[in-house]
Amino acid sequence: MDSSIFQHLHQAACEQVCSHCNLREICLPLGLNRAELERIDKRLVAVRRRVTRGETLFRRGERFRSLFAVWMGFFKTCVPASDGRDQVTGFQMAGELIGMDGIGHGVHQAQAVALENSQVCVIPFDELETLSREIPSLQAQFHKAMSREIVRKERVMLLLGSRNADERLAAFLLNLSHRLRARGFSGSSVVLRMTREEIGSFLGLSLETVSRTFSKFQADGLLTVRTRQIRLTDTEGLQRVVDGLPA
Repeated sequence: MDSSIFQHLHQAACEQVCSHCNLREICLPLGLNRAELERIDKRLVAVRRRVTRGETLFRRGERFRSLFAVWMGFFKTCVPASDGRDQVTGFQMAGELIGMDGIGHGVHQAQAVALENSQVCVIPFDELETLSREIPSLQAQFHKAMSREIVRKERVMLLLGSRNADERLAAFLLNLSHRLRARGFSGSSVVLRMTREEIGSFLGLSLETVSRTFSKFQADGLLTVRTRQIRLTDTEGLQRVVDGLPA
């Protein structure tokens, strides 16, 4: 996904001010009224941090201090596997939170790496807790964000435990499409910022299986592939694959 497609979202959000950010409707301030947004302005977000492609935002075992809201760009979260390779646990785009894994034990359980030049809003957790006590609706929204993360992880576990390769990749692509549409972009044209190997790590598939499944989907007319440019030509067919039905 080319970061340039997000530029128009941020033209009115040059400062760390939630009330003027067009991402607020898909980020943590979702549902807050104007007065509540003004109360969190310049308090919720301490700073906006640039993270270059390949740079680590935080590492496993690092002390947890802040959450990070992706303002622009794309990240992966991962943990070291027993064979020395990284096991990808998720991909995050603009408007999504990173770092909730550190809340329970005070240290991060995974590491987050930028897949392209990105920017994040740094949200000190102590200040978030203070603001949540002052603004109950902010606390409720944060609880919803935590709940969504739990549900997401449960869905990933179900996907990996009960689906074949075709179903896993189809579900992954449809999820990515849905998240893009939620941000006002085309859900049918996607530039993959992650490699096929990283997709395979996330889905529990080998690189060869991922590549073979992409080729099969293209042969079946479900999508077209040009390097990392993916065009979903038959989303209903992909949904049938997810449902275990003939495409």
